[in-house]
Amino acid sequence: MSGKRESVVDVQGTVEDGFEPVRDAFAANFAQRGERGAAVAVYRHGRKVVDLWAGTKDGDADARGAAPWEAGTAQVIRSATKGIAAIVPLLLHQRGQLDLDAPVGTYWPEFKAAGKERVLVRHLLSHRAGLPVLDTPLTPAQAVDGVSGPAAVAAQAPAWEPGTDHGYHAQTYSWLIGELVLRVTGRTIGSWIAEEISGPLGLDLWIGLPRAAQERVGRLAAVEPPATPAASGLRARPKRSVADAYADPTSLTSRAFGAISPGPDENDPAYRAGELPASAGIATARSLARCYAALIGAVDDQPRLFAPATLTLARTEESAGLDRTLLVNTRFGLGFMLHGPASPLLAPGSFGHPGRGGALACADPESGVAFGYVTNGMQRNVTADPRAQALLRAVSHVAG
Repeated sequence: MSGKRESVVDVQGTVEDGFEPVRDAFAANFAQRGERGAAVAVYRHGRKVVDLWAGTKDGDADARGAAPWEAGTAQVIRSATKGIAAIVPLLLHQRGQLDLDAPVGTYWPEFKAAGKERVLVRHLLSHRAGLPVLDTPLTPAQAVDGVSGPAAVAAQAPAWEPGTDHGYHAQTYSWLIGELVLRVTGRTIGSWIAEEISGPLGLDLWIGLPRAAQERVGRLAAVEPPATPAASGLRARPKRSVADAYADPTSLTSRAFGAISPGPDENDPAYRAGELPASAGIATARSLARCYAALIGAVDDQPRLFAPATLTLARTEESAGLDRTLLVNTRFGLGFMLHGPASPLLAPGSFGHPGRGGALACADPESGVAFGYVTNGMQRNVTADPRAQALLRAVSHVAG
């Protein structure tokens, strides 16, 4: 018998019969994978079957005496926001308000500058626009002012011929998608989501956190994962890893993630109130899972959001192969990451989006499963977080 005892966490919430392995995997994340505070939720065929939370609300707090994670605790979800944001242009297309094959300049004339006349709407969503970097990074205040970001990407020359290759638009996705939605609808993307998605579905999900909800959101903190044997097999190292490139200030990778410089304080209320659809969404795990469930089917008395043709668009491969920014093989549909080695999801037909350091939301239409996971302990990974992957494996085992 080992002399080392694993810590025990008080897991709150419910699981339906048959989904107990998800609770076990969630508890194991705290005992074995360095989790501090987190929540996970699963819907199947429009019905909630897993709703769990545990740990402390603030990732940088001492667990002794710290405020506990509660049923309504929400967190910044970083790039998992991109999948939520992608719902908007796809619904606009479904409603006949946006042509995915039209030049972006059709809706946003200033965008035509610097050789971008032939950039299509679908290029923005599939990371093929050639605009992952800015020649002059924005300050955190400029990033959220609603003017500087759109002006910067409109003036920016592409890093490669648009449409010919793909590279993750880590930060610039915010201003590309946000401004496109504003030009088409006259509403900011945060307002559109609040009125058309979060309100009708009863979601605690925001791009642009309202003042009234600030106290519900926990603090993010960087945490080191426990040392483990090499590994998960989820992230084979290329000749030059994304970590190596991120450390090189001249690399496309570093410049893409550094389009806001210095890096913003994600715990700052001003940043959280900013409408940055690439990185600053805030949600509960329950609301992420419910949102994705509504994309693939009816939830309670609400009709599905995506028509069958739109769902096909969401998960049809638009970009695949070596990603110029992430330096691994990635797969994207229109705004969503697709199941693949860089970001394993529920099953081959799944679509969704991870957030750097932990968060993940996705859905698998074939099994009818939708998944949401949020955490306040940001570990050093870009896509395949080991905690999220452990939960996905448990869900896939019982629902697959």
